[in-house]
Amino acid sequence: MAGKSPIVLAVDTSDLATAVQWVETTSDYISVFKLGLEFFLNFGHDGVKAIMDATDSDIFLDLKLHDIPHTVKGAASAVSNLAPKYLTVHASGGMAMVQAAVDVLPATKVTGVTILTSLSEDDVSDIGFKKNALESAVGLAKLAVAGGARAIVCSPLEIAAIRSVIAPDIAIITPGVRPADGTHTDDQVRTMTPREAIGLGANLVVIGRPITSMWSQGPTAMQERAVEIASQLF
Repeated sequence: MAGKSPIVLAVDTSDLATAVQWVETTSDYISVFKLGLEFFLNFGHDGVKAIMDATDSDIFLDLKLHDIPHTVKGAASAVSNLAPKYLTVHASGGMAMVQAAVDVLPATKVTGVTILTSLSEDDVSDIGFKKNALESAVGLAKLAVAGGARAIVCSPLEIAAIRSVIAPDIAIITPGVRPADGTHTDDQVRTMTPREAIGLGANLVVIGRPITSMWSQGPTAMQERAVEIASQLF
């Protein structure tokens, strides 16, 4: 496979040495590595720097900040020295909150999270959204972009609708994709295959366990799985 695939690998492990090994093993094939809240709370800035030292791929710091603008500004400032390529904030925090993160991270693509892919239509209604998941996600995406976000996270089912209302230079990143072989199911509800998501207009697809679960069979097996899934995107 020539070049890196548009895959964001979710580095979900409570062992830093394992995380570094995953990154080193797949770095030739993966465009972005996603470090989530659990990772950051366990390992902090030093953990993020250890991953950065292991790869020239981009870092997606998935903290999903959601608070009053002043607090989010302070939180974004606290990670500014890491200079991640992407940093997530909940779009539902409002335009001013998104803008607060953008103001202190001009070189980072502040990324607005719309509706979590773990939520069903019933969940969206129970939470109190007036509109369904699709309409709510589109509205949140527009709000985030108006606040300065340069990337959006949405489920695969909302890609086309969001792509139609945001500028082409705004990246769409989608979790909730599963390989065409159907070997992995988990807490994601609104899903489709990676190739379908890219075809609808996603720039990057987030994949975790379908690749990282192969680590138990060794680095070569993990590499082969990354290449296999990447081949499904074209």
